[in-house]
Amino acid sequence: MPVAGGAGRCSYARTRPDKHGFARLRLPRSRRFFSFVTGDLVRAVAPKGKKAGTHTGRVAARATGSFTITTARGTVQGINHRHVRLLQRADGYAYTLRKEQGVSSRP
Repeated sequence: MPVAGGAGRCSYARTRPDKHGFARLRLPRSRRFFSFVTGDLVRAVAPKGKKAGTHTGRVAARATGSFTITTARGTVQGINHRHVRLLQRADGYAYTLRKEQGVSSRP
């Protein structure tokens, strides 16, 4: 492994290593924030401000409660968790909406 700064530690272990030399993670141990998980399909109705309106898409849940929603029109950042409603839990599949194609009943 590459040595950083000549201190005998690799660049990965610069952040306070534990007894075995591995860096300790400072990430939250829980995946669920305010009953939402990253990837859930949600609808947010922001009442006022720059982000006012209805946004439907996938949520990136944050521990701060300020979520990011990825919609078909783009990304909306900084939506408060109080304005977000669950439509479908993340189940590992990506769903899209498109018009059904088929044979027309008209001649």
